[in-house]
Amino acid sequence: MTKILIVDDEQDIADLISYNLEKEGYSTIKAYDGGDVLKTVKTQKPDLVILDLMLPHMNGMDICRAVRANPETAHLPIIMLTAKSDEVDKIIGLEIGADDYMTKPFSVKELIARVRTILRRSQEGNKTTVRETFEFGGLAINYASCSVTVEGRPVKLSPTELKLLFFLSRNPGRVYSRDQILDHVWGDDTFITDRAVDVHIRRLRSQIEKDMENPHYIVTVRGFGYKFAEVK
Repeated sequence: MTKILIVDDEQDIADLISYNLEKEGYSTIKAYDGGDVLKTVKTQKPDLVILDLMLPHMNGMDICRAVRANPETAHLPIIMLTAKSDEVDKIIGLEIGADDYMTKPFSVKELIARVRTILRRSQEGNKTTVRETFEFGGLAINYASCSVTVEGRPVKLSPTELKLLFFLSRNPGRVYSRDQILDHVWGDDTFITDRAVDVHIRRLRSQIEKDMENPHYIVTVRGFGYKFAEVK
């Protein structure tokens, strides 16, 4: 059974989310203190985390960074759920590795829909069976094992960043608009805007590029979108 960790210091909200997720057939774990989360992730091994930002002892941003920095949990899907609604906070949340971001008050139905979408995307990435590898300019991708290295150094990417890199690198030299990237990478997830493409491209570049201002792999085509560099 798919296991979801709900982290929120407001017990009523955690209980509400847990109740509705369990009605949908998910197993849930609840945590109310940021200081307990990393241990819970390690011992309980959830399939997804719904993470509040404002928590006692360790805030959600720091938890997200720690989860992404640990090779054992780097691919764990995270939905940030918070009262902070500023666009800057959303962008920071996505850039440090969150897969999605919702603000309070929120629709439980919408949250469950996002959970389903992200879990499906993550599971599809884990089930990749294509026996292929790709190498270009020091970047090496193994599509079967979902592993990425740059100059021999392992790179840990979120499920969305992996899917984005896989899609672009399988079509080098071909330019895609943001809407086309949304269709291919996010599919029927109607909650994601084209702004999210830019955020995840920046996050991906921060992991694989030596110089984000002059990217070698993921190239911006001004006025249209993005492409993976020409492979000759």
